Amino acid sequence: MSLLLPPPRALVFDWDNTLVDSWLCIQKTYNATFRHFGLPDWSMEETKGQVAASMRDSFPAMFGDRWPEAREVFSNAFAEIHLDHLAPLPDAAALLEALAETDLVLAVVSNKRGHFLRKEAEVLGWTDYFSRLVGAEDAAADKPDAASVLLALDGTGVNLGPDVWFIGDSPVDIQCAVNAGCSPVLLRPEPPRPGEFPVAPPHVLDGCRSLGNLLCELSVPIALKWC
Repeated sequence: MSLLLPPPRALVFDWDNTLVDSWLCIQKTYNATFRHFGLPDWSMEETKGQVAASMRDSFPAMFGDRWPEAREVFSNAFAEIHLDHLAPLPDAAALLEALAETDLVLAVVSNKRGHFLRKEAEVLGWTDYFSRLVGAEDAAADKPDAASVLLALDGTGVNLGPDVWFIGDSPVDIQCAVNAGCSPVLLRPEPPRPGEFPVAPPHVLDGCRSLGNLLCELSVPIALKWC
């Protein structure tokens, strides 16, 4: 499987549920927003099945003309709890520390609003690992549009192409990789569901430990303490 991916010059990560565990926080925030509008709560299964796009792309369909109000309610509810729920996924911190000792360009492209994303990276002490942390509404368009990836790599000297790996946990991440001409990498414990990726099957890894091991297999000069 590793031969399907070229050695990378850059790794562009999704954030939520790729590097940090966010599902409970996301579910609580959506349900607080739904209650404001008198709508039923989502189960965790519904949350995982529905949440991927940014608010500016998804809220108009969900809340109609009141979507700016919904965005404000959501943002206020999220601001109250997101740092309390902030937790790295297994091996994420160790992987980023090891990657920081290489010449790889590291960046983040998330559909979380940019100021929330950057605050979380600051609290975790991860800001300096990345050339740029791009959140929703930072670029001209959000994931899966390639504009967000272009912004993330702007000024790095790395151009879009297969030697840029886009790493995420959802179909919107894989579509973003395809739109940007990057190599798509699905990073999550759950395997792809039948028919989930009909157009561009991604390379599949079950977590950050597997990603680090794959880089070792490809002779990427990741820190010796990892390989």
